[in-house]
Amino acid sequence: MLSTEVIARIADELAEAERTNGVIPRITSRFPDATIEDSYAIQGVWRDKNLAAGRRLVGRKIGLTSKAMQQATGITEPDYGVMFDDTVYASGSDIPFDDFSNVRIEVELAFVLKHPLEGPDCTLDDALAAIDYAVPALEVLNSHIELEGRTIVDTISDNAAYGAMVLGDVHKRPDEIDLRWVPGVLSRNGEIEETGVAAGVLGHPATGVAWLANKFHQHGARLEAGEIVLAGSFTRPMWVSKGDDVRCDYGEMGIIECRFI
Repeated sequence: MLSTEVIARIADELAEAERTNGVIPRITSRFPDATIEDSYAIQGVWRDKNLAAGRRLVGRKIGLTSKAMQQATGITEPDYGVMFDDTVYASGSDIPFDDFSNVRIEVELAFVLKHPLEGPDCTLDDALAAIDYAVPALEVLNSHIELEGRTIVDTISDNAAYGAMVLGDVHKRPDEIDLRWVPGVLSRNGEIEETGVAAGVLGHPATGVAWLANKFHQHGARLEAGEIVLAGSFTRPMWVSKGDDVRCDYGEMGIIECRFI
């Protein structure tokens, strides 16, 4: 495992890359023996520095939960990161393109918890019982580590490549809709680029919430009431450029629109 000094130095590199919208060399190219535990330690140091600076944690993102995303990245294990209050946008927002690096969009569902959720044996039914409502969401990916050849260690260290999320306006309780069949039709500048259904995320998008609760238990933590959990993409990531208009149609769960300026 990496030393605490190396973990702190990499966390500082990532904080500076976030501040300057830069990209650093792959961690695994410099430290080939780095482990997944190391990567979560790096993310944790980076997170704690942000909390100490006054940012407020509002939830967690889960990534790499669908075959589409695993094939797009070459990474086959889910991961997770943290989401701060200043990264949440409403549908219709203008999003500053230059605030991010390697900007891509993913189609997801987010869940807001009404009860705490704790492992180690959390099931899909447990997750559904703890969820207050589901809401459509677009995730803005933001990668500060070079993409070529990256591994899950690099991705986790980089806060699972999370940049921001755009939330829709339609809220549905899990008993109001079959969440597996929520569609996503993602367009850029009026042209459809990606499509999918939420069942592509581990068979049911809330399965990732249960996975995260069990993963957290390994670290002596739990998901808390009121937290937002971004459950993972059911389409491949779509690259965007400055000036692009993005639209995603979620059927009866409404439409999300945003523009990168």
